[in-house]
Amino acid sequence: MRTFIAIFLPKEILDYLYEVENKLKKELPAKINWVAKENLHFTLKFLGQVDEKNINSIKERLNRIKFGSFKIDLDKIGVFPNEEFIRVIWIGLKSKELGDLQRLIDYELLDLFSKEQDFISHLTLGRIKNIQDKEKFKKALQIKIEDKEFEINEFCLVKSELHKEGPSYEILERFKLY
Repeated sequence: MRTFIAIFLPKEILDYLYEVENKLKKELPAKINWVAKENLHFTLKFLGQVDEKNINSIKERLNRIKFGSFKIDLDKIGVFPNEEFIRVIWIGLKSKELGDLQRLIDYELLDLFSKEQDFISHLTLGRIKNIQDKEKFKKALQIKIEDKEFEINEFCLVKSELHKEGPSYEILERFKLY
């Protein structure tokens, strides 16, 4: 099964990000597959294909993580891999604790999954299919993202199934932060 570890967002943040997506849809001269509002999340670690018999071991390891809840703030809009070859639009997240939590997850799963390289805290808004006018596109991305601080008090192990109409997610387990 295809799995990842993620943080899901509170409703007010989802609503705001959906507004940002709608504004960008009107401004960006490109064909973009936008992430559905209900699927917006922040990935801490993508695990990929995992044998079902290993899920309990992953859950046990993630349950060993003791980490306090923390606040996080939306940052700016960015793109991957770079401005000359744009394939993903994302919103950054500001929080020292987020990187610390991600490193603990990596440590607990190190012998099962290769270590995450160049971890950049971000939330994917859309995947680019093609851009009609790159300069206009880059200029439209310069919108200001409001400061929206919110609290993170759990992370989740998630099963992902890919479908023609987009992915569907099932939370396999929630891990509380105290």
